[in-house]
Amino acid sequence: MVQSKAKSVKEYMAELPADQRKSIEAVRKVILANLPKGYEEGIDFGMIVYYIPLSRYPDTYNKHPLGVAALAAQKNYLSVYLTCVYGDTKYMQWFKKAFEAAGKKLDMGKCCVRFKTADDLPLDVIGEVVAKVPVEEYIKYYEAARNQYAAQKAKK
Repeated sequence: MVQSKAKSVKEYMAELPADQRKSIEAVRKVILANLPKGYEEGIDFGMIVYYIPLSRYPDTYNKHPLGVAALAAQKNYLSVYLTCVYGDTKYMQWFKKAFEAAGKKLDMGKCCVRFKTADDLPLDVIGEVVAKVPVEEYIKYYEAARNQYAAQKAKK
């Protein structure tokens, strides 16, 4: 399953094979336990997303809620998307060092951490990085990135 048609987290979880469900549920539990106040869990882009609701922050470039993290089951692996570290040097450096210190092998794209089972992840590190980004800080980061992009575009 690359992109689900599920309308709820419950539906999404029900679509997964048992082994994937077990791992996604383990990571989901950690994210929910550490998610700062103001974020919500839901479905967007065919995956489980942890986001700032549009009722709180509607001014997004794509009219979707601002996602701080997401979980997805791909064909050959599982993914936890940590947009909270993408583009933020201090969080990215901390995350990579903490992952390495936990003795786990990091398989990461820009914000996508790929894994086969929850045992491949230092779940405490996943929880800690999610907990580090309160809603107000994430909004400031997002607005700064948008302003920087607009300034670069205006120079062209």
